[in-house]
Formats: sequence, structure tokens, C-alpha cells
Amino acid sequence: MTDTTQDKLPDIRQTQLLHAPIDKVWKAVATAEGISVWFMPNDFQPIVGHDFHLDAGPYGKSPCKVTEIDPPNRLSFNWGKIWFVTFELVDKGGQTEFTLIHGGWSAEGATEYGEPHEVVRERMNGGWVGIVGKLSEYVGA
Repeated sequence: MTDTTQDKLPDIRQTQLLHAPIDKVWKAVATAEGISVWFMPNDFQPIVGHDFHLDAGPYGKSPCKVTEIDPPNRLSFNWGKIWFVTFELVDKGGQTEFTLIHGGWSAEGATEYGEPHEVVRERMNGGWVGIVGKLSEYVGA
């Protein structure tokens, strides 16, 4: 039996304290309108099992599926064939600790465009910094 855990690359994790109440942050991360402002245009609906698309511009429309909704604390979805994204929110008394987790990376894996996961993971890790920064600006943090 092959141990596939050695093949796994670490999840991308970004945590930031947002100076906004949890309900405001939840609306920003769990509505199509909110996600469009700080991440990508989409047809998201906060319903487990809902199939939606993220409009990744030159990369086309990425198919996604909502896998978990726990308002106002957690939202997860599958992104493409192998990735998953989770948004975790923790109420910090008028502020919100926001954690983004992007997983599904493997050392031997490649995207549908043939790029190695190791390369794309590093690029996206840096990209998420700016995206989470846009979320922070959007909620007024």
C-alpha cells in the first residue's frame, strides 16, 4: 500500500484579524456579491451541494461545489477537481479573526493547465495575501 501523505504539500493558511463584526465579514465571504468584490466574480449560493463557478478571467470559469455552511463561522467549497477552500471566522468581540485555508496540493500534482502544484501553490500563497487584504479593505478593517 502506498502512503500518499508524503506526497502532500501543506495547505495554504492565511489568518488576519479584521476590524469588523463577524456578521459583516460573513456577508462578505458567504454571498456572491461580497465574494465578487474581494475575490472573483461568481454565482455562489450558501447552500450545501450548490454547484457554482468562480470567473478566473483568462483561466476561465472554475467549477466549484459548496461542501459546508456553518453561519457565521465556517464555509467550505471544492474548487476545481482537487482543491478545497475554507473560510473560518471567529468572533473576537466586535472584531473577526478570519482564516483562509486552501488545500488539496500534492508534490506530484499538476493543474488542468499542466503547471506543477509546487509552482502554483507558491504563486497562490502570495496571491492570497493580496486577496485577504482586499477583504480587509472591503469590510472596513
